Amino acid sequence: MAHAADSALYSHWVTLLGWLEAEATARGLEFSKVADFPDYIYRMERPYDLPTTVMSVALGSGGQPLVVAAVSPRHVDLKGVSLRLMGGSKHWHLHAGEGGLLEGKRPFTRERLATVLDGVVRGVAV
Repeated sequence: MAHAADSALYSHWVTLLGWLEAEATARGLEFSKVADFPDYIYRMERPYDLPTTVMSVALGSGGQPLVVAAVSPRHVDLKGVSLRLMGGSKHWHLHAGEGGLLEGKRPFTRERLATVLDGVVRGVAV
């Protein structure tokens, strides 16, 4: 994958992180960092050039993660973003498009994320 596409992916990831935090707050869910990028952790004194250090986050309730979102580290050839529902088989694989993340050929929008999280919250309430 070209470096430009990598740059777009990490830029879109930062946007998604913002959406996740805002949507979690709106639903009363906890937003927490799960992991930093390995190359950030072991960089020592070298500057870090990605727009964030955060590689994965969780949205949860009562200390239990409900959704985990993660982006591929830089050393992976076919990079993407994954969203996974904990305790189930539902997951999404997103990749970088020109205008944002794509779910297949369909743009993955904040509205789509809101729909997914509404389903998560309904599942927790049941």
